[in-house]
Amino acid sequence: MKQFILYAICLSTALIFAQNAKIDRLTVRLAYQNKDSTKIETSLLLINELYALKDYDKALLFIDQTAELSNSLNYDKGSAQSNYYKGLIFSNKNDGKNAVVYFEKALNSFKILNDTIGIAKVNGKLGIIQIERGNFKKGLQNSLSAISIFEEEDLKDDLSNAYNSLAKVYFKSKKFDKALQYNKKSLRIREELDDLEGMKYTLKNLGELYALKNNYRLSIDNYERMLTLLNNKKDKDLRGEVMTSLGKSYLAINDLKKAAEYLRAGLAFNRIQGNDLGVLISLNAFADLNIKNNRLRLAKTQLDEANKLGKKLNNEEELLYNYKLNTELSSVRNFHQDAFYWQKQYFYLKEKLNKEKLEALTLQIKSNQASNISTNLVSLKEKNKNIPEKKGSKLSSSQKQNTLLIYGLIASLVFVTALLIFSYLKSSKNTTTTKELSKKNESLGQKNKSLVQKNIQLEEVNQVKDKLFSIVSHDLKDSVSSIKAFLDLLKDDGITKEEFNNLIPELSENANNASSLLFNLLNWSKSQMQNLQSKPELFNIQEVFQIKISLIEKKVNDKGIIVIDESRREFVYADKSMMEIVIQNLITNAVKFTGKGDVITVSNQDYNGKILICIEDTGIGISEENQKKLFNAKKNFTTNGTENEKGTGLGLTLSKDLVELNKGRIWLESTPNIGSKFFIELPKA
Repeated sequence: MKQFILYAICLSTALIFAQNAKIDRLTVRLAYQNKDSTKIETSLLLINELYALKDYDKALLFIDQTAELSNSLNYDKGSAQSNYYKGLIFSNKNDGKNAVVYFEKALNSFKILNDTIGIAKVNGKLGIIQIERGNFKKGLQNSLSAISIFEEEDLKDDLSNAYNSLAKVYFKSKKFDKALQYNKKSLRIREELDDLEGMKYTLKNLGELYALKNNYRLSIDNYERMLTLLNNKKDKDLRGEVMTSLGKSYLAINDLKKAAEYLRAGLAFNRIQGNDLGVLISLNAFADLNIKNNRLRLAKTQLDEANKLGKKLNNEEELLYNYKLNTELSSVRNFHQDAFYWQKQYFYLKEKLNKEKLEALTLQIKSNQASNISTNLVSLKEKNKNIPEKKGSKLSSSQKQNTLLIYGLIASLVFVTALLIFSYLKSSKNTTTTKELSKKNESLGQKNKSLVQKNIQLEEVNQVKDKLFSIVSHDLKDSVSSIKAFLDLLKDDGITKEEFNNLIPELSENANNASSLLFNLLNWSKSQMQNLQSKPELFNIQEVFQIKISLIEKKVNDKGIIVIDESRREFVYADKSMMEIVIQNLITNAVKFTGKGDVITVSNQDYNGKILICIEDTGIGISEENQKKLFNAKKNFTTNGTENEKGTGLGLTLSKDLVELNKGRIWLESTPNIGSKFFIELPKA
């Protein structure tokens, strides 16, 4: 491979030296020639060599001299060729206005000379410029005129360029079959000429066209063939673009492994090259892939970055794609309000783009009246004219339906609320009456049954009481004794203040353990004594998450844990104080059983008309055997955390009781060494 590269470098260097030597010879010959047609022909040869080396400034000097001499001698061929080369140079400098001026001059001269090949070459170049400037009618006329002569004269290089320019016209006119036909013709000629640059350009066109026609297999074939022709140094931007396009084609046929490979490479190339547009396209496509792979958090991160880039670049096509993907992602995550928001953004932008396309088509039609293209565009306009109106009417109808639905829901809510209040008042009255009657008519058998049940409950309470005393005498004594020992040492000068300062974190941990123990013990014992009653109210669960996350901030930072808050503004109907206790317990547990680099995620979503809360961690997880011991006061199951943090075993039991008091349920899913998910389901009303 190294030998091949060295050979290529040597060959290109030799060619440059040979070309420079030829220029020197022509320059010397030109200096000694008389001012006649021979001098003009030599000058034209020199201009051709300078143009090939892209030494445009020097070439322009000789062109002006040649044009002046040609005019003085009335040598039309010299005038035509001078203007043709001047048009070529302005075209390469992206000065289309001056290029057209000199090409038109050259065309007039070639017509006087009846030089059909010259006329065809100028028409070929004019066709490309007119197409790039949006004048498809003129561009098509020029290109077709050139092609017929190039085919007849078998001028392959010019013919391949003319085929490409004609394909571009058909592509812009949405006639993809015609565009494919002429690109294929161009590719065959470029292969015969071994024109690598032309092959790369044409293969890229074919890959894009096949993708637009949903023929992704052929799209992949052309893109992959193009990759083999790219130069690692020269074509870095193009490589990133093609890799992304390949990834998108593989994604379309659900080859997710290949899609990931190419999209990852494309994104990396585009980032390295600082190609913002390439990064935007890659991020959107990668997010699409990650949605399919159920990597929803990563997809959200990529879509957020792509959204910012799309707005920065004002790329409305990619923004439209971004809105569509955000809608899909929000729906998959059951974030229905977010999905509705993104869907609205999508429809607003799509309607705007449809209007802009319609306006552009209208202008194009006006500038191309009386031609076949204008006839086709008129029909296309007529088809597209109805698009915004239909979408508008649908959206309007949808908005009306949504408005009626909202009013209906409000009316239903008022009715249900009134019904609940009435039912509550009536049931309260009935309950009082029933209780009085039941007290009077209660049979001895019912009393005995009640006494038996109470005895069973008392026995269970006694067992729990024994367990509680055991916990207090062990865990609480350990924590308080440890704190007292530290203080005694400081009091008796047994340790220096510096040593004591070093022990403060451990002292603080013991105090926290004692506080947590008493907190859970008190609340749980209240619930067992049936002194704890639920007082439900509507409150925003997101606010509770935010407060509880702030309380663990120091511990999280000390352990090197990442906390992701995916909670949403959502109202829950439950006892707020009780839910604060539950969420605090679950978040504290998550911190306890995670370590450096682990992630804790809190979230909530609408689930079957209720609120589903999830506290997820990537910590050490819980075995299936130990999962059965949780939520059970009799078992008092507890294990040490990742940094030997101790627990009481009452947190989850208390949480279960409090959740059930609020007509909810709690459960978990856990896999050892992967992590745990704790779910809470609560009513919305």
